[in-house]
Amino acid sequence: MSSLTLSKGSNLSLTKADPGLTRAMVGLGWDPRTTAGEMFDLDASALLVSARGRVRSNDDFIFYNQLESKDGSVVHQGDNRTGEGEGDDEQILIDLTKIAPEIEKVVIVVSIDQAEARHQNFGMVRGAFCRVVNDSTAQEVVRYDLTEDAASETCMIFAEIYRHGNEWKFRAVGQGYASGLHGVATDYGIVLD
Repeated sequence: MSSLTLSKGSNLSLTKADPGLTRAMVGLGWDPRTTAGEMFDLDASALLVSARGRVRSNDDFIFYNQLESKDGSVVHQGDNRTGEGEGDDEQILIDLTKIAPEIEKVVIVVSIDQAEARHQNFGMVRGAFCRVVNDSTAQEVVRYDLTEDAASETCMIFAEIYRHGNEWKFRAVGQGYASGLHGVATDYGIVLD
């Protein structure tokens, strides 16, 4: 089985592409351009979203300070603060069999830490990608390479994994947010201090 590469806005049935997929490893990668010396720290996070288009509570926001959902369906593998090296910079494990029935989709987000203070944005990021790997077989199922210019945006929804009938599907989103992670989180119902 060979992996498929999607373009922005397209989707793929994960269930049809890999019928044995139950544990999906979502790998996210990027390479920051050379900066004026400021550290460049991108962070991956996931939002568990119901049919209302919102989270049920702040417990549905999985990120570097809350690494696991209460039901164990989504587990963040930890913060990579530099983005150096090849391959995935951060990974999120999603056990599709454990996701509560009322959850319609898992939204995968990448944000730039302290973007405003450091004057950084996604226009300074290259080689960004999101991929889904079958955690049991280590086979890559689908990949989305972000190519859009997002010069003013400090946060981006990379992809969604969502229910469609009895299937799980992957959508390549590539939607930028100039309001950062705060804007994305509040749009989905997270209550921030």
